[in-house]
Amino acid sequence: MAKIAVVYWSGTGNTEKMAETFLEEVKAKGCEGELFFANEFSADNLGDFDGFAFGCPAMGNEALEDGEFEPMFEEVETKLEDKPVTIFGSYEWNDGEWMDIWQDRCKDNGINLAADGVIAYDDPDDEALDRVRALADSLVEKL
Repeated sequence: MAKIAVVYWSGTGNTEKMAETFLEEVKAKGCEGELFFANEFSADNLGDFDGFAFGCPAMGNEALEDGEFEPMFEEVETKLEDKPVTIFGSYEWNDGEWMDIWQDRCKDNGINLAADGVIAYDDPDDEALDRVRALADSLVEKL
């Protein structure tokens, strides 16, 4: 059975809600999944999983959270081999450009993105959570 790590950082609970929805969908599709807060995950965990979902909200001027998420992601992003990855997160200001920047960074580093990243404005509504479920389905299909 394929195993997926869902790794996220959340300050307000919005990205956490997306991460929990992602994990529920992964399990509904018959995969194993484990939820990690960003400071609980490192490159040492990579060998235990077949795929990864990373979630981080936009912070400051359209950037990843730099206290815990960015250092963790920087450590793992070049060590993911060809395992499938998805990215997601929420934002409350600007226009969500941080996701385009993050997605380009992933592509530049050769990360095997299973689908385009998913964003939600503020507290994810039902439509946003449906996009998260579809993102989870995309990851499961790549395993």
